[in-house]
Amino acid sequence: MPHGRDPSREPTNTKQTAFTGRCHCGAIGYVYRTALAPEQWFVRTCQCSFCRAHGVVSTSDPAGTVELSAREGALQLYRFGQRTADFWICRECGVYVAAVMESGGRRYAVINVQALENRPPTLAAPTESSLDGESKGQRDERRLKRWTPVVEGSARR
Repeated sequence: MPHGRDPSREPTNTKQTAFTGRCHCGAIGYVYRTALAPEQWFVRTCQCSFCRAHGVVSTSDPAGTVELSAREGALQLYRFGQRTADFWICRECGVYVAAVMESGGRRYAVINVQALENRPPTLAAPTESSLDGESKGQRDERRLKRWTPVVEGSARR
């Protein structure tokens, strides 16, 4: 079932809960806000070489928000493949925390669940996803539908 259409993923309440994530040394991180209970999160493991090498488990909520932060000089941005998103990697400890794309003057992100400070025990099991063969247009369209809006005022590097 397409993301966002599954009734089991409809928010159980309208109040958003904040979940904090960060790299190992704390130099870069995020605050992810969502009304979805962790067992309702759309959690996925991308099968690209970058995500497999970093052990990435991702989630996003288009009805939520994410606020990004980075200590001066600690953020390493990395782009690969179609070069459509900036992957946030800590320059000090090497941990990947999020990917960010820009469209129409707005930013959208997907977070690495592995970077959560307190991983919810009821977190949904991840689903494998392969995005091979997507055109740039298809990739942008999918991300705009699924990724989480970045709160303006967040670190922009």
